Amino acid sequence: MRSPKPFLAALAGETLSPPPVWLMRQAGRYLPEYREIRAKQPDFINFCLNPEAAAEVTLQPIRRYDFDAAIVFADILLIPYGLGQKTWFEKGEGPKLTPLTQATQATLDIARAREVLKPVSETLSRVKAELPEETALIGFCGSPWTVATYMIEGGGSKDRFEARALAWSDPERFDALLDTLVEASALYLADQAAAGADALKLFDSWADGLPDPLFDRVVIEPTRKIVARLRELGVTVPVIGFPRGAGPQAVRYAQKTGVTALALDHGVDTGWAMGAFPKTLPLQGQLDPAVLRAGGAMLDSEVDRLLSTWEGRPYVFNLGHGIHLNTPPENVAQLLRRLRGA
Repeated sequence: MRSPKPFLAALAGETLSPPPVWLMRQAGRYLPEYREIRAKQPDFINFCLNPEAAAEVTLQPIRRYDFDAAIVFADILLIPYGLGQKTWFEKGEGPKLTPLTQATQATLDIARAREVLKPVSETLSRVKAELPEETALIGFCGSPWTVATYMIEGGGSKDRFEARALAWSDPERFDALLDTLVEASALYLADQAAAGADALKLFDSWADGLPDPLFDRVVIEPTRKIVARLRELGVTVPVIGFPRGAGPQAVRYAQKTGVTALALDHGVDTGWAMGAFPKTLPLQGQLDPAVLRAGGAMLDSEVDRLLSTWEGRPYVFNLGHGIHLNTPPENVAQLLRRLRGA
């Protein structure tokens, strides 16, 4: 029986026309109503862990645009914060963490993380109670490799060199860190599902630029373990994997991790991807966030191109990465009109 939620129907393998749509970072800085609430919050992490405020900004884009799915307002770096690593956000600079040492790695506390992150589950429960019946709710976390890079580098990094070097030079320590992140992430996601998430997403934002042996070890294997652990915990909801920048390595990722659906970034060769993945595998994404910001005829053209490309297979319309903060809100409305033929 078809799910009353189009997003879940697509993840179950159904082909819908038009396809369901939501946008990564759809709740965020491009919306004036978001900025109004953000200005009242003392800091970003407390904002994410404030269920009343986080639920409100999760619902804002649903009220404005009627997307087919809402994604809980949170951040991938809540996990290291919960584990006990000092984590904060500098205005204009992004996330900062006290770089992980062998000594501080030994103090990471999975039980603490589960307790600290309970407000995210409360946010999901609040949102679930207010969503229309046909609108799905997505929970998420960062994938272990991506989160580990921030923990080791002390913030964002262009090439994740220190994380890669540690993975090669001290595999025992690095793999132990990944195992900690696997368990903490699986429990966090299981709690999100219990709170009402209809689907879960794993963001591996820094999956690019890895040689095959390292990609298999730090991207594929931890993702496989999280999916397996979720199923062991009784979580049955679909899981979307997003190995951003993986290119052809995404084929192995889709085959070996057990994810239900695969999100594609905007750098993926569309012609190649059409033949690289089974037609039964639900795909998501690919619209360049820059063309959404540009709007106009080029946006209409790209929407049409992607609709034509993925016609006849299960597909969820989305961006190839998060919506840019300077995107005019009216461009999002334009995208939806074009997509839905309104």
